[in-house]
Amino acid sequence: MELRQLEYLVAVVEEANFTRAAKRVHVAQPAISAQIARLERELGQPLLDRTRRQVRPTAAGEAVLPYARAALAAVADARAAVEEVTALVRGSVRVSTVTAHDVDMPGLLAAFHRQHPQVDITLGTEDSATLIDGVRSGRFDAAIISVGTDDLPAGLDGFVVTDQPIVGAVAIDDEWADRRSITLAELADRAVISLPAGTGIRRQLDSACLAAGVSIRVALEASTPLGLAELAERGLGVAVLPEVVAAARKKLRPLPITPGLRGRLSFAWRAHGPMSPAARVLIGMARDRLAVGPVA
Repeated sequence: MELRQLEYLVAVVEEANFTRAAKRVHVAQPAISAQIARLERELGQPLLDRTRRQVRPTAAGEAVLPYARAALAAVADARAAVEEVTALVRGSVRVSTVTAHDVDMPGLLAAFHRQHPQVDITLGTEDSATLIDGVRSGRFDAAIISVGTDDLPAGLDGFVVTDQPIVGAVAIDDEWADRRSITLAELADRAVISLPAGTGIRRQLDSACLAAGVSIRVALEASTPLGLAELAERGLGVAVLPEVVAAARKKLRPLPITPGLRGRLSFAWRAHGPMSPAARVLIGMARDRLAVGPVA
């Protein structure tokens, strides 16, 4: 019994005609007839009723059909698995991330490289708006963006990888440098340095101010948290940024904000559309190693 014999049998039954079946499998009709006849001799039973205008399976043919289809499906799955492994070995992944965070991306990519050393890895940094557009368009396979899963942009899936306080940061010689904390209302009296409107942290800040009935003045904007930190270090105002960024700068004094603000980063990928085998494996590893919040 050969795989092609089962393929021809299924084709003839589904087409109810030898000629149409031959066209479907791209062989001559006599070849199909000969192979099915060989299969019938091997099984000792006729599998097709050829006496009618439309070819139909006999009782024996009906009994064989489920096994023939299962065998063909198993072979197709095996081929797909091999193709996926081959594609993974020869593939590439393109990942990008916001500029300042404490997510262990190097550890993730190192682990991925150890398991799949043939895969080319590209890692970049961008602002969240660029990352979101890049993931949607397929330019990036995945990215760390500054929004949580409750606020993922349309067309993206993902999970939370960090959830940390957002603080106000001032220069170490600022008048507020000796304070323990600040309030949103107090920010109304100072020049605020923030990420642009529409970014994750800025949306949280704007929402908190709206809820508290506070109006603040964003005097300066920067596209990255590091840019905010540098402006605050020069005494240009109070930067609103992740605590991890402020705490790493010797010339900055991080001040908790009341009521508390939190910033979340998500590992995100395109919800719909094609995904390479390498990207699928990387996302699975990221979920296992990095997720701290619900998986979308």
